[in-house]
Amino acid sequence: MKKIFFILALLAAFPARAATHGIAMQGEPKYPVDFTHLDYVRTDAPKGGLLKDSVIGTFDSLNAFSYKGKAAAGLYLTYDTLMARIWDEPFSLYGLVAESVDMPEDRSSITFTLRPEARFHDGISMTVDDVLFTWQALKERGRPNTRRIYGLATQAEKVGDRSIRFTFGEGADRETPLIFAMMPVLPKKWWQGRDISETTLDIPLGSGPYRILNVDPGRSITYERIKDWWGKDLPVNVGLYNFHVIRYDYYRDDGVALEAFKAGELDIRREWNATKWASSYDFPAVRDGRIIKENLPHGRPEWMRGLIFNTRKALFSDVKVREALTLCLDFEWMNKTLFSGIYKRISSYYPNSVLAASGMPSPQEQAVMEPLRADLPPEAFGSAWTPPTTDGSGMPGLRRHLRKAVDLLKQAGWEVRNERLVNVRSGEVFAFEILLSDPADQKVALEFARALERLGIEASVRVVDSAEYTGRMDGFDFDMTLGKWISTLSPGAEQLLYWGSAAADTKGSKNWAGIRNPAIDALAASIPQAMDRETLVARAHALDRALTWGYYSIPLYYLGADRVARWSYVRHPENMPLYGMVIESWWTDGAIQP
Repeated sequence: MKKIFFILALLAAFPARAATHGIAMQGEPKYPVDFTHLDYVRTDAPKGGLLKDSVIGTFDSLNAFSYKGKAAAGLYLTYDTLMARIWDEPFSLYGLVAESVDMPEDRSSITFTLRPEARFHDGISMTVDDVLFTWQALKERGRPNTRRIYGLATQAEKVGDRSIRFTFGEGADRETPLIFAMMPVLPKKWWQGRDISETTLDIPLGSGPYRILNVDPGRSITYERIKDWWGKDLPVNVGLYNFHVIRYDYYRDDGVALEAFKAGELDIRREWNATKWASSYDFPAVRDGRIIKENLPHGRPEWMRGLIFNTRKALFSDVKVREALTLCLDFEWMNKTLFSGIYKRISSYYPNSVLAASGMPSPQEQAVMEPLRADLPPEAFGSAWTPPTTDGSGMPGLRRHLRKAVDLLKQAGWEVRNERLVNVRSGEVFAFEILLSDPADQKVALEFARALERLGIEASVRVVDSAEYTGRMDGFDFDMTLGKWISTLSPGAEQLLYWGSAAADTKGSKNWAGIRNPAIDALAASIPQAMDRETLVARAHALDRALTWGYYSIPLYYLGADRVARWSYVRHPENMPLYGMVIESWWTDGAIQP
C-alpha cells in the first residue's frame, strides 16, 4: 500500500498533460485546437506564378544539414518538420508531421504522434523509423550545434506504431523539447548509406510543399510547388506556399543584383543598404508605380549591431576605457550625413522589442538582480542605459562628450603626450585595429576613427575577405570589429553562447566580446528556464541592463522595419505577423505578371 501511495505522489508531482495540437515556450499557444488558418494569411490567395529572388554568393551543395560547403537557398521548402513554428507568437509550434504532441509539465520528455497521411514526395508514408533515423543521423553527423542539441536526448523509443518519445538528460532545459519539435523528418531509405555530413548535388527525396525542379550549381536553383502536397489543407498551411515556381538566382555582386531587379529579371528585393535605399530607387518603374517600395513594420528584435570590444585585450579590459570610446561615436551626425536620417539608435541588446530594458528596474527585475549585485555594474540598478546624443552638427556637438571621454581615460591611466594618448605607467601608445568584412561598413568605422584621433587615439580600419574574417573572429584575433547578434522574442540557450564565460574561451563561439561575468552567466542561463512570459521578460531586462552598462560594445543603429521593393504584381496580405514579412504568405497577380 505504501508503494502505491508513493507512486501516486510521484505522479502528482509531475502531472501529465493531455496530448495537444500545439505548444508554447511559455503559457499556452494562441490558436485553439479547432483553428482553421493563421491570422496573417489570405485564405483565398491565388496559386500560381513565378517568384524570382536573388542571393549574393554561390552554393555547392543540396544538403542543408552539413557543416561543409555552402547549401543552396530555399532547401527548407522541400522538408517537413514535426511541428511548424508560427510567426505571430514569440515561440509557439503547431502540429505538422505530428498530429499531436504530449509533454509533461517538467518537460523531461516529449512524445510525437505522426499523421497517417504524412508522405514523402514518392508517396511513401513517413514513419517513426524515419524520425528515429533523422535524430540519430543529425546527432552523430550533423552540424556542431545540431549534434549538441540532439545529444541532449538520452533515449528515443517507439510508442506504438505512430508515436515516438524523446527523453532528455543533463543539460536540457525548457526550450529543448521545442527545438526537437522543429526537427525535419528525413527519408531513411534515401539517406541510409549516404554521409549526411558531406556535400552533395544529388537531389534529395523530400516531403515539403516544393520539390527541386532544376539546379545550375553556383548559379541558380528552382523549386516547383507540389499541387497534391499532403499537408496543403492543414490549418498551419492554409494560405501559404502560393507561388507555383520559386527561383533563386545567384550573383557575386549586390550591385549587379540590383540592376537585374530594375530590369525585371527579379521580382522582389530585400534592401539591407540604407544608402542604396535612399538613392538607388529613383527610376521610372518606381516613379510610375510598377515597382513598390515598402518599409514593412515588425515587432521582432532587430540585429544588435555594434562596434565590439575584444575585452580579452588588455587595452579594452577597463570599463572606463570602453565607456570613453562609446562617447566618441556621433550617431546623430552619421545618421543625418551618411544615412539620410532613416535609422534609430540602438540602446538595448534586444532593440525594437519588449525585451529591451527601459526606465527604472521593476520590482521583479530588482528581485532577479539583487542576489547578483556584487557582480553587476552599480548603474544596472538605476535607470536603463541610454546612448549619448548630439545635435548632429558634427564636431561642435561632440565636444562635450569628448571632454568627458578624456576624464574617463585619465581615470584609467591614460594621458596625451605629443598629441598621442599613452599609458601613464608603461608609455604604451593607445592604438588598435577595427576589423571589417563588409566594405560598406568602412564609412562608419572611419568616421569613428576620426573622432578618436581628436583624443590622440590611433584607430586603423582594415577590411579583409570573408575567409580571413571568419578565421580571425573564430580565433578572437581582433581588437575591435563591427559585428551583430540576433535574438528572437523568446531568447533561449543561445544567450549563453553570446555572453557566457564558457563561450569566451570556446573558439568559434559568438562571445566575441570575451565577456566573463558570473552574474551575466546566471542571468543568461535563467532565461530559457522561465516558466511564464512575465518572468522571461524580467530576466531579459535584467540581462540587458548588465550588458549595456558593461560597455562591451558600442551600439549602432536599426531600422525597425523590413525594407522591401517588389514589382506590383507581387502581393502580400494586409496583416503582417509579429516577426515581420513571411514570403510564404505572398502571391502573384497573374493578370498583370509578365
